[in-house]
Amino acid sequence: MTPEPTATAGTPASAGALPPPTATYRLQLHTGFPFAAARAAVPYLAALGISHLHLSPVLEAAPGSAHGYDIVDHARVRGELGGEEGLRALSATAREHGLGLVVDIVPNHMAALPRYNRALWEVLREGPHSPYAPWFDIDWQAGGGRVLLPVLGHRVGTELDQGLIRADGDVLRYYEHEFPVREGTAHLPLPELLDAQWYRLTWWRLARTELNYRRFFTISDLIAVRVEDPDVFAATHATVLRLLREGVIEGLRVDHPDGLADPGTYLQRLHEAAGGRWTVVEKILADGERLPAAWPVAGTTGYDALRHIDGLFTDPAGAAELLSRYRDFAAVDSDRGSHWETTVRRAAYKVVTHELAAETERLTRAAARCAATVPALRDHAPWALSVALRELLVRLPVYRPYGTGEAVRAVLTDTAAEPARAAFTVPEEAETVDLVRELLIGRGGEGPELAELRARFAQTASALRAKAYEDTAFYRYVPLLSAAEVGGEPGSPSVPASAFHAYCTRVQRDWPTTATVLSTHDTKRSADVRAGIAVLTECPERWGDFLARVTEEAGRTEAGRAPDPQTAWAVWQTAVGFGRPDAERLREAMLKHAREAGLYTSWTEPDPVYEETLRAFVTAGPCGTPARAVAEFTETLRPYVRANVLGAALLHLTMPGVPDVYQGTERVFRALVDPDNRRPVHFPQQHPGFPVHPEHPEHLQPPPRQQGLDDEKLALTTAALRLRRERPDVFGESAAYQPLETRGPGAAHCVAFARSGPSGRLVTAVTRLSLRLSEAGGWRDTELALPPGRYVDVLTPGREFSGHTRVAEVFEHRPVALLVARPQ
Repeated sequence: MTPEPTATAGTPASAGALPPPTATYRLQLHTGFPFAAARAAVPYLAALGISHLHLSPVLEAAPGSAHGYDIVDHARVRGELGGEEGLRALSATAREHGLGLVVDIVPNHMAALPRYNRALWEVLREGPHSPYAPWFDIDWQAGGGRVLLPVLGHRVGTELDQGLIRADGDVLRYYEHEFPVREGTAHLPLPELLDAQWYRLTWWRLARTELNYRRFFTISDLIAVRVEDPDVFAATHATVLRLLREGVIEGLRVDHPDGLADPGTYLQRLHEAAGGRWTVVEKILADGERLPAAWPVAGTTGYDALRHIDGLFTDPAGAAELLSRYRDFAAVDSDRGSHWETTVRRAAYKVVTHELAAETERLTRAAARCAATVPALRDHAPWALSVALRELLVRLPVYRPYGTGEAVRAVLTDTAAEPARAAFTVPEEAETVDLVRELLIGRGGEGPELAELRARFAQTASALRAKAYEDTAFYRYVPLLSAAEVGGEPGSPSVPASAFHAYCTRVQRDWPTTATVLSTHDTKRSADVRAGIAVLTECPERWGDFLARVTEEAGRTEAGRAPDPQTAWAVWQTAVGFGRPDAERLREAMLKHAREAGLYTSWTEPDPVYEETLRAFVTAGPCGTPARAVAEFTETLRPYVRANVLGAALLHLTMPGVPDVYQGTERVFRALVDPDNRRPVHFPQQHPGFPVHPEHPEHLQPPPRQQGLDDEKLALTTAALRLRRERPDVFGESAAYQPLETRGPGAAHCVAFARSGPSGRLVTAVTRLSLRLSEAGGWRDTELALPPGRYVDVLTPGREFSGHTRVAEVFEHRPVALLVARPQ
């Protein structure tokens, strides 16, 4: 077998430039929701007002995959979803309704399942000389010329003794796994046969320290792909590029670019090959970090927007009070979640020395190889290089550095190097830190060895950040769970209105067609759950009283006693955000929470006694007799949760950028961490929205009688999305963004801005921290200064405003307003 042809690489899309989406709608495809189901939902989704469907990965994935990120064949559209014929039928139906398709692509990794992954099968059969060997990031030398495959449930001797590994002609079998037999070795006795292969079947626990292929984070079932090789890029992108050229799809979402050896070069190659189609990257930016300006993309997938929206509805004083109460209630020390920075640092040390030990060791080997071209490295011991790299990695304030020079110096600062030197007891040995830092920032020469060192440092850094922050510290530091979200900053969860406006101004100027999100397939809690939790920052004393009451009530039975107070805090807070929690869903989410935190149980060393105690507590606590107290407490917060839910939704849909609406979130959508947030969504046959004709606002028809927040959110979403589609110039690249001034006693609680273009102007106004506002006496004579003109209320027809308007009148019917200027 030979790799796929390379002719399509670099071939521009023939359809020419297309306008960017006005809004996208994310659909999670799987065997229970294939292309045909998506096709049936098109009329409803088109009626919402979106311009594009946003599909999860569509290429051939592991059988039964619930997400599609475990690609096994880049040349085929996934058969379980309906194959290419089904995708083309979906595209045709979408076009009939005025919609295009945006598709999620996965350049960083494939499923490490040789039974289904033909390229990997050939590498395992033929070894490093296989034409597919350049596809995968394998350190053959470190493995003694073999690929370590950590698939065995026990040590190889045990599995052989039990007859679980067996030869079947030119195939080795182990349970459902299949592996190729190297040519000329099939006749050997089984133990010798295993030793004669280009791979080594091993106990799964050896992956932590012995693995010699790069993987996705710490998931050994996903093997990294070397798309930096032009031939590999061509082979793995041929089908997607062909579908782009043929107009079946129109845009791309690039999964995890941080894992690539050279994201900038990859994105440039993709941009040229795709003909400049709208492309966004799943790049998580740290607070204050900027997307590299040279990247030829529209922007990120939107977690930076999520952080700014959520922060706007978080009260800083209340968040500090919650933290104080959390420390008293949970009685946690600094290692276990009482201080954010310490929690993160401790988590990073744990990950870099345990879960990523193999990756760190490979990075050390790369540094040692640099001694051949950097004489100053020759007397630095491997252990010193390892310590220096580790200490710099755990202090990196971003997911990964890019390139060399100023950008890298900005993150690999002397401030980070100084405490790193303290890890050495001998001052002369501490010089290793300075030397390694100089090499990483681009000083000390060039060459393939140094390029590899910098790339592997960056790749390891991104894996470390994701595992230490999102998958460990976010579950250990839990005073405010709504802030422990992808892209979030739990240590500084609040965003003032001025910072929100500054962010929007910057996005409109630099990345006007970037994506924005509130909920995704990766968020740990949906936006509406986070909205309910964020309200607690406005009433920490109420939360404290509630927590004491339910703790006492639940503790009357053995089952209702929490396994530990830190987890109890997280369980009760999740229950409040969920409203009326479902016992099974909450149990599974909190079990994942505890395993990710790794304090009392974990994925690799589960504690059955602890986990059973946790399950019993969730059942007897928030889902038992105290459930009534949860319902009563959340009912007292309902008006303020409503303000947060509607406010966040309207900001998301009208701020600069292209909103990506996650499936089901046009209505109230309460979901927890995956797989809960990827549950199937029911799409109605008829859309109960209402037409929006901003050119003739007097003809607006009111929505159906409001049944509650569900209908309110649907009406708001429909109105905003249709405005975006009908007036793209008001929201697009040439639009203007103008923060609006509010004066009076409630001014701090109103966030408003205007968007304008050649076809007109609209105003968004939302209420923030509504409970605090109510306690302070309400709006009273607070006024909003509208831009010139007369404005009609899209959400409540028949109301008009102009000039300096009383905010209490603007928010008379709901805590948000979407105003459209009448034509002059």
